[in-house]
Amino acid sequence: LIVSYREGYPKGKPVAFGEAVKITVEAMWGLGTMIIILGGILTGVFTATESAAVACMYSFLVTMLVYKDYKWRDLPLLLHRVVTTASVMILIAFASAFGYIVALMQVPAKVTAFFLTLSDNKYVILFMINIMLLILGCLMDMAPLILICTPILLPIINKLGVDPVHFGIIMIVNLGIGLLTPPVGSVLFVGCAIGKVTIEQVTRSIWPFYIVMFVVLMLVTYLPAITLWLPGLAR
Repeated sequence: LIVSYREGYPKGKPVAFGEAVKITVEAMWGLGTMIIILGGILTGVFTATESAAVACMYSFLVTMLVYKDYKWRDLPLLLHRVVTTASVMILIAFASAFGYIVALMQVPAKVTAFFLTLSDNKYVILFMINIMLLILGCLMDMAPLILICTPILLPIINKLGVDPVHFGIIMIVNLGIGLLTPPVGSVLFVGCAIGKVTIEQVTRSIWPFYIVMFVVLMLVTYLPAITLWLPGLAR
């Protein structure tokens, strides 16, 4: 809100209740994508990869046949825009290769062992793990980091008495921040490609939000009730 006032961003127009209902009904076709992904995975009909493929095809058909935002003659133009996705996939590919090298050199294991030599205090170790994940998140993509770091850090977390669900949320928040930080921030690259702006311009504008995200990360880390109260209702 403060940034919006300071930068003079335009105000949105209020939406009447009837119009809001109409928009919601029209959006149901698009929201079906979420049902396919979450419903398919939770019911066991699809794997995560299969649900993504089916949801992608569904989105394409809804766009072309229901919403009709594009004509079939626009298909070559749409395929040309795949260059944005390709640039992100190249980043992920190199990040995965880098992750393989890091795993081969046992860097996460050595870093974790180093942390344990510094302190046996749970809160200190959690803070150091957060710093490590934030740094790694700037250099690698989320998927390889989860695969590399989780088996290494989880035994230490269990030894410290930290709830695995709590630690899982800590990791996701950490690595989610990493998706928005250069030089390997895939979400940042997608946003810049869509907005046709440079990484430097965006980074200068969003640095206050990095501070807010770090504060939220600390709250999630040191106030387990924030993340555990809802899963606790299902136990």
